[in-house]
Amino acid sequence: MAPRQDARHDAQPERARREIDTSVPHIARVYDYWLGGTSNYEADRQAAARAAEANPVFLQGVHGNRAFLGRVVRYLAAEAGIRQFLDIGSGIPDKGNTHQAAQAVAPDAAVVYVDDDPVVLDAADRLLAGSPPGVAYLDADAKDVTAIIGQASRILDFSQPVAVLMIAVLHCIPDEDNPWDVVARLSGSVTPGSYLALTHPSFDWNPGQAAAGVSRLNTVLAQRLTYRPREQVLRFFDGLELVPPGLVRAPEWRPDSAADAANPAGMWGGVAVTR
Repeated sequence: MAPRQDARHDAQPERARREIDTSVPHIARVYDYWLGGTSNYEADRQAAARAAEANPVFLQGVHGNRAFLGRVVRYLAAEAGIRQFLDIGSGIPDKGNTHQAAQAVAPDAAVVYVDDDPVVLDAADRLLAGSPPGVAYLDADAKDVTAIIGQASRILDFSQPVAVLMIAVLHCIPDEDNPWDVVARLSGSVTPGSYLALTHPSFDWNPGQAAAGVSRLNTVLAQRLTYRPREQVLRFFDGLELVPPGLVRAPEWRPDSAADAANPAGMWGGVAVTR
């Protein structure tokens, strides 16, 4: 299915300019720093360094998470025939992102990114300038399903299958905001034959080291990160059909190489189809 024409420019509502407090680290900008990007500030870099001191796996883990994203998008585009992607809490589209992986397989793929950090949005406008039609970046909170679907429907055709991607974002939603309900409402907003793909960090591996790194981040971040065990992550797929190999450690989901599988990322990853 071809993307709706001129979606990148015509479908995005005008964004209100917001003040950016560069003294407070933001998880999207911390990830950007770990991935070698430039859309970050000194506070983000200091937070990233302190967390990596406590848990050196963080740095390798974010690269393992990005590799998972690439494998999943290629699978969805090449094998599942998906041509529409809704990437929620996507962070800064700097390197190896969804539209690059999807359009390498299917040039007509439509990709909508969603985030609500003003630095992320400013960077997206710059980095996506000149990108093909059907690539857009929306300003919406990951918990606001109504806003996400409403804005994305200007670009994506929700009567056709859509891949909903929530890659390393659900741990930014605390239990009191019921992230399981957020995912259930998103899954219920797409047609049968759509997909949900997610990763979620966990203390199920190296709990002491992982907890030390997260504790350092939680003392300085604007968001509080919540790591969850496998059984809680599995609940996000309730009512969906997991694609083999199911919910596994993210680097072990259909790895392209032994190096992929050996990445020490302590996070669960899975892909499921809606029925």
